[in-house]
Amino acid sequence: MLVLLPPSEGKAASGRGAPLKLEALSLPGLTEARAAVLDELVELCGADEEKAREVLGLSEGLRGEIAKNTELRTAGARPAGEIYTGVLYDALDLASLDAAAKKRAAKSLLVFSGLWGAVGVTDRIPSYRCSMGVKLPGLGALGAYWRGPMAEVMPEAAGDGLVLDLRSSAYASAWKPKASDGTVAKRTATVRVLHAPTRKVVSHFNKATKGRIVRSLLMAGAAPAGPAELVDVLRDLGYDVEVEEPAKAGRPWNLDVLVDEIH
Repeated sequence: MLVLLPPSEGKAASGRGAPLKLEALSLPGLTEARAAVLDELVELCGADEEKAREVLGLSEGLRGEIAKNTELRTAGARPAGEIYTGVLYDALDLASLDAAAKKRAAKSLLVFSGLWGAVGVTDRIPSYRCSMGVKLPGLGALGAYWRGPMAEVMPEAAGDGLVLDLRSSAYASAWKPKASDGTVAKRTATVRVLHAPTRKVVSHFNKATKGRIVRSLLMAGAAPAGPAELVDVLRDLGYDVEVEEPAKAGRPWNLDVLVDEIH
């Protein structure tokens, strides 16, 4: 099983250890593309603070994020699972997983990123600010920029098991399984979390429940072979799941998880 996650906008501070090593990150086929984004981001933030703030879409109160980006090559790195914070990652709570679940997380979780393309939760990265919605002056819109490199590496990364896609739309734009990817698309399930009384997506419910779902699967040691099996596993774990099977063969499944409240 491969689980695709969005990053968090908020991030913990960089570590005090060794700095970033691009070649040591997961999906080494992305190294060249990562280096190009890193180079332009560092140069932009070091050359013109006002332009960088505009390009990155930062408020005046977040001006300090620009200085952080200028130090990406030298700042200490930490596991991505510690860098990413926020509602989803609080609910997932990687640090409190038992040893077996942590091993499963290291093998199965992939966090998409405007700067890195995608990284594993044990990959060591510095804290940064660069969303997938950013349009860099030289490379253009990052969602479009990453489509080519991601198309090269993701079919192999997906393997032959379930792909559970929990990304937001901005990050999903960087890679979507296609018919040309073999059986990946039909082994993919996207999840939407709905507030049951209103049948609407509510940000907090959505993010927290997705974190809880991933935690539940990791703790249970679940390895559903495909979307149909995933539905059974989630229902066994106590989730209220509605299914929309693909209208055409070879396309992803859409699952709705209904929640009343978050505990």
